[in-house]
Amino acid sequence: MSFGRNLQYLRRLCGNMTQEALAERLNVSRQTVSKWEMDAALPEMSKAMELCKVFSCTLDSLFREELDECDSAYTNLRVETVPGFRYVRYPVISPEPEEDALNRLRNLARQYGVTEPRLIGWDFPCLSQEQINVYHLHGYAAAWILPEGIVPEGMEILEQPAHRYAAIHIEQPFDNPFVTIPHAYRTLMDYMRLNGLEHQEQNIIPCFETAGDTMDVYIACQ
Repeated sequence: MSFGRNLQYLRRLCGNMTQEALAERLNVSRQTVSKWEMDAALPEMSKAMELCKVFSCTLDSLFREELDECDSAYTNLRVETVPGFRYVRYPVISPEPEEDALNRLRNLARQYGVTEPRLIGWDFPCLSQEQINVYHLHGYAAAWILPEGIVPEGMEILEQPAHRYAAIHIEQPFDNPFVTIPHAYRTLMDYMRLNGLEHQEQNIIPCFETAGDTMDVYIACQ
């Protein structure tokens, strides 16, 4: 763990705050912030408490956690408005539901002549503890964003209006997916907290991932 790396990570998430801007808020020199980030010095307790206020974090997380874990795997942290879209979804509960759900929609898309469908997906918590702990099941819903004019028979067509999302790009999500993907969500939640963005969960897909060799993770903002 590194206090210096944690400080750099939080500063980047907070609107790419400069060392100068942080130094001004704390009434210290830029060189002092630079020494902290190089782990050449540690702040005194009063300045450490001020840092926690600036970045809305605890002393424990600031000094003991690895907040920047896997940070190099992520690029293009942003807020964007996702245009409205029509979609069909297919939920699966199984030990490995992601590929089951995505392959079902890939096959459906081929029936309509679409060889490279736009697919997204998200976990859903509609399982009992017995299903999770005893049978090692979990739930996943995949969605096919429908091209104009395509209406799959026998499936409910849903619509989502344009909405604002915090998003992050993962270049190699499956090298270590059980670490990289959950940490992407954590990074986004940190980014939203530090920049005053609230998560919206009602009347919208609250979060989702794009499917493919690379991945973008989205969390809905109010």
